[in-house]
Amino acid sequence: MTEALIEFPSARATGCPFAPPPDQRAVAAARPLSKARIWDGSTHWFVTGHAEQRAILSDPRVSMDEKRPGFPHQNLNMAQTTDHRPPTIFNTDAPEHTRFRRLMTPPFTVKRVAALRPGIQRYTDELIDAMLAGPKPTDLVDALALPLPTLMISEMLGVPYSDHEFFQLHAVVAVDRNATAEEGARSSAELGGYLAQLITERVETPGEGWVSDIAEKVRGGEVTVAEAAQMAVVLLIAGHETSANMIALGTLALLQNPEQLAVFRDSDDPRVTADAVEEMLRYLSIAQHGLRRIATEDIQIGGEVIRAGDGIIVPLPIANWDPQVFPVPERLDLHRQARAHHAFGFGIHQCVGQQLARAELQIVYSTLYRRVPTLALATELDQIEYKTDHFAYGVTALPVTW
Repeated sequence: MTEALIEFPSARATGCPFAPPPDQRAVAAARPLSKARIWDGSTHWFVTGHAEQRAILSDPRVSMDEKRPGFPHQNLNMAQTTDHRPPTIFNTDAPEHTRFRRLMTPPFTVKRVAALRPGIQRYTDELIDAMLAGPKPTDLVDALALPLPTLMISEMLGVPYSDHEFFQLHAVVAVDRNATAEEGARSSAELGGYLAQLITERVETPGEGWVSDIAEKVRGGEVTVAEAAQMAVVLLIAGHETSANMIALGTLALLQNPEQLAVFRDSDDPRVTADAVEEMLRYLSIAQHGLRRIATEDIQIGGEVIRAGDGIIVPLPIANWDPQVFPVPERLDLHRQARAHHAFGFGIHQCVGQQLARAELQIVYSTLYRRVPTLALATELDQIEYKTDHFAYGVTALPVTW
């Protein structure tokens, strides 16, 4: 392959905050596999085709083991701390990954999430009530987008919501790819220590939520306190950060597309709302810096051969804008059948909490615009600050009025 390498990650086009970077779209249009250079100068396979991403993400010859030589680390911090990071759902393969997933999945089943819907609706309405009673303009991130998923994940886990400022502070560092190794280690230690203490307390005094459930398994010798705390860190961070970004960024996208916002505002059909959320997930694809893998054997795919030991980067937003699967992908179309998107990944490693995220988005998008039909952006689009350096794309603040 002799063409110029793409530098990854790369910048989005000015004035196009919702579209994947143009250079990534260009290489995807040319071929489903190419090569990308990352922060340390190393080059890796860059898998952009929708079908090819599915093949790679479900291939047992592809590993998540970040300790393998040649693994395409996200940043210097991740590379420097590999030997000190414990096994998690994000850096292990079967059977270890299977064990972690089995322990983490129970709160996020379709049935368990369905039982949470009345609570999600209640919290949403209460937060909107408070927003409407407060001053205008207001920041939708602080008023609704961040507190709602934080409340829900706190309730699911059995973590006191009164501690939310503490874990949000350290979660911000955890998802900032420019955080130093020292900053990342300090935040991980703070969160891990906090949750280890909580789990230890629940071993002696059970309560409600996943933390108490996992404490019971600690008591039974199925898992250590350290392993349980690490799983809790993952759930706590992922459980509020991603949904918060989707709520705020999605609202911004819909305010720029009022005819699409009307689909959420005017429909009382839950099937219409559910399909519309899938299109929002496809269109925005907030996991922006690529899933990282490494080949353990030679793999023939997309007219290329990925050799054993080659690093692989899978940029999910590009496949979600693959015109062969989603015609005219740059058009936000809430009536599109978009369930084949990769916003939650694909295969056995896809997002554990995706059912909760769907429920939160369906309820928030349908409630907010119905209750606040005059919702409007309170600044210019070019004044919005985006989380370009975070693993999950979003906005730092969203000033709105009504």
